Amino acid sequence: PPAPPLFNVSLDAAPELRWLPVLQHFDLDFLRSAMAHILGDKVPKWVHAVMRVAMGELEGSLPQPYADEIRGMCDALGFRLADCILINLAYESTAFCTSIVAQDSKGHIYHGRNLDYPFGDFLRKMTVDVQFLKNGQVAFTGTTFIGYVGLWTGQSPYKFTISGDERDKGWWWENAIAAFFQRHSPISWLIRTTLSESENFEAAVDKLAKTPLIADVYYIVGGMSPREGVVITRNRRGPADIWPLDPLNGAWFRVETNYDHWKPAPARDDRRTPAIKALNATGQANLSLEALFQVLSVFPVYNNFTVYTTVMSAANPDKYMTRVRNLG
Repeated sequence: PPAPPLFNVSLDAAPELRWLPVLQHFDLDFLRSAMAHILGDKVPKWVHAVMRVAMGELEGSLPQPYADEIRGMCDALGFRLADCILINLAYESTAFCTSIVAQDSKGHIYHGRNLDYPFGDFLRKMTVDVQFLKNGQVAFTGTTFIGYVGLWTGQSPYKFTISGDERDKGWWWENAIAAFFQRHSPISWLIRTTLSESENFEAAVDKLAKTPLIADVYYIVGGMSPREGVVITRNRRGPADIWPLDPLNGAWFRVETNYDHWKPAPARDDRRTPAIKALNATGQANLSLEALFQVLSVFPVYNNFTVYTTVMSAANPDKYMTRVRNLG
């Protein structure tokens, strides 16, 4: 499968200008139609109305640099700011995923994820790997969709890796909009903020566990040292559960899909069991990024909705690899 295009985004540039060099590589009419489709399909009409009215009051208090980055792209595409923010929020609501963090027998940590999403036809063509630069150096790397400023997948080199998996708790838009107005963070914005600010695995886990969010989520984090791997099950206000690797007791990997790990996976959507089976068949001694990619390619872990697969290891940041799946 092909790699997505790789772009540099300089955090030293003004937020509203940062993404414009990237946008130049895309057909803007295609992006407009894709975004309009997602907006029309994913966002209830009443939410449009509420956001358009509230935008005037909200505008000054939206979290930065995200609001200005969205504004810059929005202007280039000729969309209203309220609509662009809603598109960014829409991506928070229906990402079905599988994430795995694992430790090999030498103590190296590996992290991989599939991102499954219903609008694959558009999103496969919008998937990008981005290196975020500070002072000309790569501060962190992530995979996203053009027009979307958050990250569901990312790496802070020689520190930690993060992926997010949706945790569906119903009443999504009502709760999300209310929490957004209370200044809670979108799920993917917090991943990016953590990659940008946290100094190490422990600090990242703390931030991801405690920062108030607009929706429930699973955060999966991998570090640099043995046992530095964890699944954080999040409520909006704080952690519901922290589930670390426990390799001394045989738990050398953790698999998270979109269901609480302490409950059985539903029969209609059990990607957990095949992933566990494939990991056990691989064996701890044979674990590598390539082996993890193979595990993430086993049906139904890999399925018709899988947009991309990323494998990464904070200790080997150059090995960060994304592949776009199911590309026509």
